[in-house]
Amino acid sequence: MFDMTPFRKNNFNKKDDYITPFLNNFLDNDFFNSVMNRGQFRADLKETKDSYLVVADLPGVKKGDIDIEFHNNNLTISAKRDESIEDNKENYVRRERHHGEFTRNFYIDNVDEDHIEAKFEDGVLKIVLQKLTKDDENKKKIDIQ
Repeated sequence: MFDMTPFRKNNFNKKDDYITPFLNNFLDNDFFNSVMNRGQFRADLKETKDSYLVVADLPGVKKGDIDIEFHNNNLTISAKRDESIEDNKENYVRRERHHGEFTRNFYIDNVDEDHIEAKFEDGVLKIVLQKLTKDDENKKKIDIQ
């Protein structure tokens, strides 16, 4: 989990030499990052003229473990991850298990609920939500006086 920091002679005057590597190793650790970001996954939202596009990164998640719902202008993406790694080398066995549930909610207005499409490939979920009305119909030119 932590890297070893060698002791250096005559560095007692430089207190940063001991604390900084320890904190950097701890804060850069994958376990710490997963604990701090639990319940979250990265998602991008993009608006085009005719639709909204949601792209979510869900590495290690199976297609059957993803649930997508749209209700009252709220898009909810839920996913479960059960992953285990087993590494056998000589007499040493290393096992790691990652379990978690992730949920994100997005408020998206002006969506045609009958024309929502979702595709999951290579750990990336893409959801296309067609708009009810076009942007150009709602725009009004305002004159400056």
